[in-house]
Amino acid sequence: MKQIEKTRIQEQFKEKMDYDELLNCMRCGFCLPSCPTYIESGQDEAHSPRGRIALMKGVVDGIIEPDDDVKRSLDMCLGCRACEPVCPADVNYGHLLEQARDIIYQNKKTSMPVKALRRVVFNDLFPHPNRMIGVTGVLGFYQRTGMQKVVHKSGFMKLFPDSLQSMEKVLPKVASKKEMKNRPRHFEAIAPQKKKVAFFSGCLMDTMFLETNNSTTKLLQYAGCEIVVPSSQACCGALHGHGGEKDKAKQMAKRNIAAFEDAEVDYIITNAGGCGAFLVDYDHLLKDDVEWKQRAEDFSKKIKDVTSVLVELDFHKQPLSLDGQIITYQDSCHLKNGQKTFMEPRTLLESIEGSTYVEMKDAGRCCGSAGIYNIVESEMSMQILDYKMEQTKATNAKTVVTTNPGCLLQMKIGIEREGFSDQVQAVHIVDLLLEAYERAHTVTE
Repeated sequence: MKQIEKTRIQEQFKEKMDYDELLNCMRCGFCLPSCPTYIESGQDEAHSPRGRIALMKGVVDGIIEPDDDVKRSLDMCLGCRACEPVCPADVNYGHLLEQARDIIYQNKKTSMPVKALRRVVFNDLFPHPNRMIGVTGVLGFYQRTGMQKVVHKSGFMKLFPDSLQSMEKVLPKVASKKEMKNRPRHFEAIAPQKKKVAFFSGCLMDTMFLETNNSTTKLLQYAGCEIVVPSSQACCGALHGHGGEKDKAKQMAKRNIAAFEDAEVDYIITNAGGCGAFLVDYDHLLKDDVEWKQRAEDFSKKIKDVTSVLVELDFHKQPLSLDGQIITYQDSCHLKNGQKTFMEPRTLLESIEGSTYVEMKDAGRCCGSAGIYNIVESEMSMQILDYKMEQTKATNAKTVVTTNPGCLLQMKIGIEREGFSDQVQAVHIVDLLLEAYERAHTVTE
């Protein structure tokens, strides 16, 4: 890193970092056992929450240069925020991490290929739903035409890292462009109406995982919800916020707030833990914007994970049934640590008759997905995943349930790598609950 870049970054750290929040860290070490990168790096303090906070503070104080080692430490962080619930001082580590990354990435020159890739991802693709549909549609074409089989037979995929080879195999079957473009925007409650809600459909969830979105709306209808799906909503901005593009994240936030403001609903429902946690944080993201501060607070108060509203509406007390199988659950870090939603998924899973729920050891420890972490930090990601698969196998579960698309793909990768994809499945909780509900009601009606 050039000296001029270091100087600029250090100045920005002094100007923008929340110094009071940095001082809140008491260096007690309660966060260490909860941090996957600290554990997997052989207890390297540079890869722990308190170590990273110490580096940030050192840069602000002028004691430490913001060199490549500092950047590497911050890049290695999963951003899982598992350190926050165990912190006795309630340090908002996630906010500090996002601010530090934003300063570094906005002031450090990158190579042309990296710069081009970031521009395509952050500017040209995720903010534009129609482009997301177009790109995902190409994937669907690749799957449906037999090209995927040809590529596999040719050995072309062997040119890529093992983790990407596994990911390509476990990607869900993508809907057609027509299905993605013509999704309904309003759903009447099937059961007697209890709530009117809006659905945050997301970008990847409404393209690559469209079937799971369809399951979500159907479940909410069965639970007694009228649903509206605003057409002007877009990507939540989490990828931007976590990836050092905070201004673009703010643009996404404003677009989504405006999209939902006139909906007049009880809740705004999400089915992706990572999206939900970032949406809940819009009030912090826009806290310094006079025009948007109150609007962001009003928006954030309405965000609710689908599992929370289902439990609130006593969906778990309805008949739910599956053939005998052992089920276990892998927490979404951001659902648990960001949205503080822990018991609701378990309550729903435990209510399914004919199945046995087994709690996984360290279910709340990150699986190593973390957005695009499993691509850019593949070695550490797979190391973390290996531990997760050990705990999965110990449950003897045939079904691993998740509440976030990244976690779902990561667990599918783990199952593929372990070689038991013919014995164990990973599913999103709403897909499993819909199957359990419809099976029970087909039998009883």
